[in-house]
Amino acid sequence: MPTRTMLSALLGASLLIPVPTAAGAGADTRVVDYRGLRIDVPADWRVVDLDREPAACLRLDVPTLYLGHAGTQANCSGRAAVRRADTLHLEPLDGAPPRADIPTVTDLAAALPRTDSNELRYVLRRAGVVATVSYGDAPDTVRGILDRARAAVVDGRPPAVVVPAVVADGAKARTGQAPFTGEGFDACTAPTQRTMDTWKAESPFGAVGIYIGGRARACAQPQLTSEWVTRQAGAGWHLMPIWVGPQPWHSSSTGLSTDPSEADEQGRAAAEGAVDAARSLGLGTGTVLYNDLENYTDRATWDAPVVAYLTSWTVRLRELGYRSGAYVSASSGAKALSAHHHQAPEAMPDALWVARWNGAASVTDADLGLPEGTKQWSGRRRAHQFRGDHDASYGGVTLNIDRNWLDVDPTVLGGGGGGILPLPLPLS
Repeated sequence: MPTRTMLSALLGASLLIPVPTAAGAGADTRVVDYRGLRIDVPADWRVVDLDREPAACLRLDVPTLYLGHAGTQANCSGRAAVRRADTLHLEPLDGAPPRADIPTVTDLAAALPRTDSNELRYVLRRAGVVATVSYGDAPDTVRGILDRARAAVVDGRPPAVVVPAVVADGAKARTGQAPFTGEGFDACTAPTQRTMDTWKAESPFGAVGIYIGGRARACAQPQLTSEWVTRQAGAGWHLMPIWVGPQPWHSSSTGLSTDPSEADEQGRAAAEGAVDAARSLGLGTGTVLYNDLENYTDRATWDAPVVAYLTSWTVRLRELGYRSGAYVSASSGAKALSAHHHQAPEAMPDALWVARWNGAASVTDADLGLPEGTKQWSGRRRAHQFRGDHDASYGGVTLNIDRNWLDVDPTVLGGGGGGILPLPLPLS
């Protein structure tokens, strides 16, 4: 697995904050001082001190300046963001996690790498601060940050020069997906190690969904490192990596195209982005990657592009050596895939994960919104999210979660026509 290096280029002592484009230079701002930096923050931004609010959620859909290392993020909820916001998270370099799910860059003024999660990371060496930027419609927003910076020395102290360490993942490629039948949970952000250890001992769960990226991902993932993945897989958790790509709604930052041909291209790009993130996290070939596609009501508009998107996602993932999963609603996405299954059975997702909050911990045809007696996704290729968005406590630790019942055996997953394809790597 290639190593990933935390940014080590000197960008100076200034930090830049985007201002509302409609208001321009005359917009109301307020000044925030942080570790030798003086920052002009747009007046409509929240400012969250994570040292004082360790349970605060680092949401990516509300304009916010976050200060300090992330805490438990116990207040997180949700899965997909209708609109992504410009956010900035500043934390001390000392103790900053070696994020593997988003790219680090050395020069925001140069050509930026493709990031389907609309997030970038860089280091202000002299201040000893790591900056994680989330943006909405385009990377141009990040460049706008550079245009609105001013250097500052707070309290007469020049920023210290700090050289960031090289962080090597060194993770052995694994899937963390042994055959599993039982209960699992997913939360908006990857829980802390203490929570995972406590819930492994005290909860009924044996599987966990983790949001590894995508333009509509609602919560930041400060805990999500290759080490986190390795530790959970080693502890016996069945991992369900989730990619929150473009959605069946009209949004310039997170929307799926209504044109099936364009949706097809979006599915291919989503697969490539998901594989990049999976590889960085140490999730090797053979891993089932799930595409989170939320519910919609206008099936006449969305069924065709949804099917085009998810079949393209599936085909491209297989080309790259991964398995395809789709998280969809029983009343929309599941029905669309089922209705078109006969047209391209070989391009259908290998595993189907369906949201229907009926309280039934089972994966029957009715649970998944499939025709009664169907052979579609039969034979341990199903998961059912049967309860959503509620607080659960085990061992004195509370999280906001969704509950799922899984019956998934990655060793039998193959094409939609039922053929079994060999896994490129043995399961870990």
